[in-house]
Amino acid sequence: MNDQTLALALVKAGLLNPPQIHAAAQQRTSGKNLAQVILDNGWISQQQLSVFIAAGGQTDKLPSNDKIPSINAKVPPVNGKPAAAPAPTVNVGLGQDNSARLNDSGVVLEDDDQQNDDNLDASEAVQMCNQLLQQAVAMRASDLHLEPQENGFLPRFRVDGRLSPGRIIPKELQPSLTSRIKLMARLNISETRLSQDGRFRARVGGRRMDFRLSTLPGVHGEKLVLRLLDPASLVTDLTRLGFTEDVRVRFEKMLQRSHGMLLVTGPTGSGKTTTLYAALAATRDESKNIVTVEDPVEYEMAGIMQCNINPEMGNTFAARLRAILRQDPDVILVGEIRDTETAQMAVRASLTGHLVLSTLHTNSAASAVARLQDMGLEPFLIASSVTGILAQRLVRLICRHCREELPTDSSEYEISREQWKLPSGTPLYRGAGCAECNGRGVRGRLAVMELLEFDEELRIAAMHREDADTIQRIAVKNGMKTLYQDGIEKLTAGLTTSEELTRAIFAV
Repeated sequence: MNDQTLALALVKAGLLNPPQIHAAAQQRTSGKNLAQVILDNGWISQQQLSVFIAAGGQTDKLPSNDKIPSINAKVPPVNGKPAAAPAPTVNVGLGQDNSARLNDSGVVLEDDDQQNDDNLDASEAVQMCNQLLQQAVAMRASDLHLEPQENGFLPRFRVDGRLSPGRIIPKELQPSLTSRIKLMARLNISETRLSQDGRFRARVGGRRMDFRLSTLPGVHGEKLVLRLLDPASLVTDLTRLGFTEDVRVRFEKMLQRSHGMLLVTGPTGSGKTTTLYAALAATRDESKNIVTVEDPVEYEMAGIMQCNINPEMGNTFAARLRAILRQDPDVILVGEIRDTETAQMAVRASLTGHLVLSTLHTNSAASAVARLQDMGLEPFLIASSVTGILAQRLVRLICRHCREELPTDSSEYEISREQWKLPSGTPLYRGAGCAECNGRGVRGRLAVMELLEFDEELRIAAMHREDADTIQRIAVKNGMKTLYQDGIEKLTAGLTTSEELTRAIFAV
């Protein structure tokens, strides 16, 4: 029985609790395994542990008076130091946030019987963990950060792209809370020196949610980052994502082609994956074989074959793509083109009768051509394979419940009008702040985008290795609406603010 299996079995049986396992993991040395550390601390006798391991983790062979009655039992001293007393329940919310009320339904893990054990449900670590998850879901957070600091465990919630801190959690709860969350994601709780990744599924307040966990060891302990994925919130309507009518029509026309490569570009966190999922939904029907290779699969979609990559096993994007091409696909989604081999495989697929959708990290649609050239692709391959390139950014939406028009005689209005070179009297808006948006004035996000459609002139430019500026000028001359122009349209329509548009387009 390895350390991971032993740790899980001991916690499930109620013989040890997560703080003890966490302490034991920190005391391990190269010459000692988890069992030896547990015995050295005197938490279980040699006879108890031997019988437990021999019984395969079953407790019915142990005398009842040898068992620690509950995982809530006081943690025995570690290295002669008394264990800290349980900390009081802490409110991890962001002050008075009417939009973040907790649901009494609690948190119930799916497909994992050991995590719903009655003894575990009574522990303070579980109660704190449940409260954090409920708070994050209620706030519509996309990520929950748990950051170890010298004086405690700081939760931070990413809502609409921005992190907001909660109230710090007492330091003494950090080990047990860390172990609890790692257990939920089926990670090795005795391993505290290496980064780990896992995932789990749970019902939070009656809503079915997927969670991805990443750990990172630091000076004051492991930092945990949870990505929250709500399958019910996946947007498959291109208009709701921010597509204007003319861009949507052109984009959907590209999706109807039987071959070619369609790229979505932008920095990390610009909504590229969401746009690709919406594109898949637009192409999905029973007559097509659609296959994806992602890192990792974020949302599960019916009627589509979805695959994760696993570089440690040799299953890279390129390797998976090579296997997919033998599966008779019609549409292929490649999560990201990161290297030359993947780029070459994607181009080859697009030239042999497959529609390929993928992403690139570039600042504009035109610069994606130069990026592909930097990866070593021949200009004639780029010109003949790329159908279109969509560049996008995310801006926060003005809260529709408290939206108000900026006074035309205010300095804020004048600065914004001058910055975007708008005619005098053009209406601009802001959010006043209300209970629905927690006083922020913004709620939700929308994409600002530009769609570069490859025509004959652009193909010739790509063949001649023209730079991004030249390709941009040709595309604009032929009717492309730039990020700047699309942003101004959304600004004057009262969808976002000048501050948001400046941050998204100019990255300030």
